[in-house]
Amino acid sequence: MKGTYAIGIDYGTESGRALIVDTKDGRVLASHVTPYPHGVIDKELPGGARLGEDWALQHPDDYLEVLRRSVPEALRLSGVSADEIVGIGIDFTACTVLPIDRNGEPLCFREEWKGRPHAYVKLWKHHAAQEDADRLNALATERGEAFLSRYGGSLSSEWLLPKIAQTLREDPDAFAAADRFVEAADWVVWAMTGVLARNSCAAGYKGTWHKTAGYPGRDFLRAADPRLETLAETKLRGDVIASGTKAGELTAEMARLTGLRPGIPVAAAIIDAHAAVPGVGVVAPGTMVLAMGTSLCHMVIADAERPVEGIRGIVEDGIVPGYFGYEAGQPAVGDMFAWFAGQAVPAHVRDAAVQEGVTVFDYLGRGAAALAPGESGLLALDWWNGNRSVLADESLRGLIVGLGLQTKPEHIYRALLEATAFGTKRVIEAFERSGIGIASLSANGGIPQRNALLMQIYADVTGKRVDIPAAEQSTALGSAMMGAVAAGSAGGGYDTIAEAAARMAPPVKASYEPNPEHVRIYGELYAEYVKLHDFFGKQSSGIMHKLRALKERAR
Repeated sequence: MKGTYAIGIDYGTESGRALIVDTKDGRVLASHVTPYPHGVIDKELPGGARLGEDWALQHPDDYLEVLRRSVPEALRLSGVSADEIVGIGIDFTACTVLPIDRNGEPLCFREEWKGRPHAYVKLWKHHAAQEDADRLNALATERGEAFLSRYGGSLSSEWLLPKIAQTLREDPDAFAAADRFVEAADWVVWAMTGVLARNSCAAGYKGTWHKTAGYPGRDFLRAADPRLETLAETKLRGDVIASGTKAGELTAEMARLTGLRPGIPVAAAIIDAHAAVPGVGVVAPGTMVLAMGTSLCHMVIADAERPVEGIRGIVEDGIVPGYFGYEAGQPAVGDMFAWFAGQAVPAHVRDAAVQEGVTVFDYLGRGAAALAPGESGLLALDWWNGNRSVLADESLRGLIVGLGLQTKPEHIYRALLEATAFGTKRVIEAFERSGIGIASLSANGGIPQRNALLMQIYADVTGKRVDIPAAEQSTALGSAMMGAVAAGSAGGGYDTIAEAAARMAPPVKASYEPNPEHVRIYGELYAEYVKLHDFFGKQSSGIMHKLRALKERAR
C-alpha cells in the first residue's frame, strides 16, 4: 500500500531545507539543505556595486536553487515515490520582500536592473530603512492611526512599508518599475503554482494588513508620500489567503524541476517562526513557543485580541485558525553568543577547546555551568542587535555591568545566556499583564536541542517549565503539516491544522523544571535587569543613540 507524505520547505537566512514527512505520524524520512549560492548580500551586489550601512539583500534565484536541489535530493534519500507526495508547505523568513514586474519576475532578473540594489530581495534583517520607519511611526503617532496598537506602537524597519518607502525615497525608478512588492514566500508559491496570492501570516505581522481593516488607509499613505496613496490597490494588490490553505497546484514545469508530479496541492506560505507553533504541537492557548536561533521569536495564541506592551503583531487566524496569534521577539540570541565566541573569546580558550576536541561553546558552557546564579557578578542587556520587544527600538545596543580584573570568559558567557532569558521574562510579563496566561514554554530550534544549560536558565529565570520537542526541524515540520492540510482528508492529508498536529507533532524530548532556589536568586537579578532595561531603554537621555550617532558620523 502506498503511503501519504508531505514536503515541508523551510527557507532560512543562509540556506533552505526540504523535509519529507509521513502524514500518519510525523516521522521524518529525509531532509536536504541547500546553502544559498549568493548568501546574504550585505557588502556589494554580484556585479560589484557597493552597499551602504545596514543593508541585507538576497538573490531570488537562490530560492529556486533550493527547489532544484533539495526537493529531488530529499525525495531520493527518503525512498518515497513522487506519486506518494500529497502536499507541499513553505515557511520563510519575514519580512523578506522583493519587487516584481507585471509577469511576476523579480526586477533583478532583468539585465538593466542587475546593478540597482533596490531591485533585489530585501532580507528580513535589512535595517537600512530605519529612517523611513522613524518617519512613518512619527506620522502614524501624530495622526493616531489605530493600526499602531497591533504592533506595540511602532513599525519596524524590517517590515514591508518602511522597505517600500526606502525604495521610493532612494530609487523612485525602481519603485515605479515594480508592478508589485511581494513577500519572497509568496513569490516562491507563485513560481510553483502560477498563483500569486499573499499569505495572511506575513501580510498581518509584517505588512500592516488586518483581516477587517485591510492595509493602512489612503489618507495615511498620502500623508507619508502622495506617490504612496494608492499603494494598497496597486503595488500591494492581490488576495490575502490564510496560511496553510491551498494556494494552488504544482505546475508541470515545476514538477519537472523538482522531480515531483504535477497537480500536488501547495499551501499558502507561513513565516518560519510561526510554522514552529503547530510544528511542536501547540494548537491551543497557554504555551509560549520560543523559536530560537540567531534571533528569538515568542509566539502565543489566545482567544481574544488584547493590547500587549511592545507586541510586534496580533493577527486573527495568523498562526492557528480560530485564534489570535501574537508575536514578540528578541533580535539577537544565537547571534549574540556567536559574536562572543568569534570576536571576544581569548585565544587560549579557543586553543583549549581544540585540544579537548570540543566546540568553543561546549568549553564555555562547561565553565558557565559550574557557576551558581549570581556568581559571575555580571549583568547584561541583550541588545546586541537592538530591542524588538518590548521597547521596539533597533538603535539600542548591548551592555555588560560588573566587569573586573577577575572576570573570566565563562562569566561573560553565562551573563549573556542569562540576559536572553531576562529579555524573555520581560516579554512574558507584558503578556500576563494583559491577561494572557502563559503556563509553560516550548523551545525549538538547534540551540534548545544542544544547550541544556541555557534551557535550565530559562526555566529558572521565568519560573516556568520548558519543554523541548523531539524534532529539531520544527519549522519545516510545521510547513509539512500545512502541506497536509492543503491536501485535505480527501487527498490523503487533514482538514484542519489541529488534526494534523494531533497526528504529526513530535513528542517532548526533554523538560526543564524551575529550581526554586535559583528562581529566588534570579528574581533579585531580574529586578536589577529591569532597572537597567528601563533606564537605558526609556529614561536615559539617549546615551546609546548618541553613541550610535557618533559612530556613524565618524565613518
